[in-house]
Amino acid sequence: MSRMPVTVLMLAAQRTGVVNPLAREFGVSHKCLVPICGAPLITHVLDTLANIPDIAEVRISVEADAHDAVGAVVAPYDRPDRPVRLVPSQPGIVDSVIAASEGDDGPFIITTADNVLLTPEGFDAMRDAMHDADAAAGLATRERVLAAHPQGQRRFYELKDAGYANCNIYALANRKAFAAAEVFREGGQFMNNPSRMVRAFGLVNILLMRAKLITMDAAMKRLGRKFGIRMKGVSFTDGALAIDVDNRRTYDIAQPILTQRLNRAGETQPHP
Repeated sequence: MSRMPVTVLMLAAQRTGVVNPLAREFGVSHKCLVPICGAPLITHVLDTLANIPDIAEVRISVEADAHDAVGAVVAPYDRPDRPVRLVPSQPGIVDSVIAASEGDDGPFIITTADNVLLTPEGFDAMRDAMHDADAAAGLATRERVLAAHPQGQRRFYELKDAGYANCNIYALANRKAFAAAEVFREGGQFMNNPSRMVRAFGLVNILLMRAKLITMDAAMKRLGRKFGIRMKGVSFTDGALAIDVDNRRTYDIAQPILTQRLNRAGETQPHP
């Protein structure tokens, strides 16, 4: 089935002046180059994207001084009909997304270079969400996440209908939707920083969430009104989509799941 062509914005940078501990452990410059199941993290994400039709372009946001190392890894995925190009990252997530999107009105799918358990089904669910929303966020319930792995996530957003974990995939249908990206202006990691969460989402919304007086759908509608756009959450049936490779703990969780998926697909070489 043909779907709307989208531009993928992939975040692959690390904090300025900080080498990721996992990258240091594996002796590489960036976490996106850390090997897992025989290939760098970013390669597995690009493998998934290579099997998804109607992607106009993939833009990878990473520091300019990493372009040689990362570029060598991603070069095999660059095709005339689906360019893959590197874009210099900016100091913050929001500015990096804006810089990567320049010259394009969307729609966009945003994900990260460590999202190794991304699936075509999850990707297309986000794309389909833009038919009736300006912005969408991928989510998975506690039940689904723990079914994928009992230690898949340690913290959840507790709402009236369920506990939810964030998945590192978002959709922005148009330039107006970039207002929603502002919630990440200070860098995200809301579960570890309550004051940042309040500034991003608003005190009343946080109180409603903390008291479990609001469902995820209602919370997204309220947040959309805050930014003057239509927002929705996409709840995935595959809880593994909430597991990305943040650190050694999540690396050890993601690795056996990814190994099983690659074996099931009969893939001995997960890269071109």
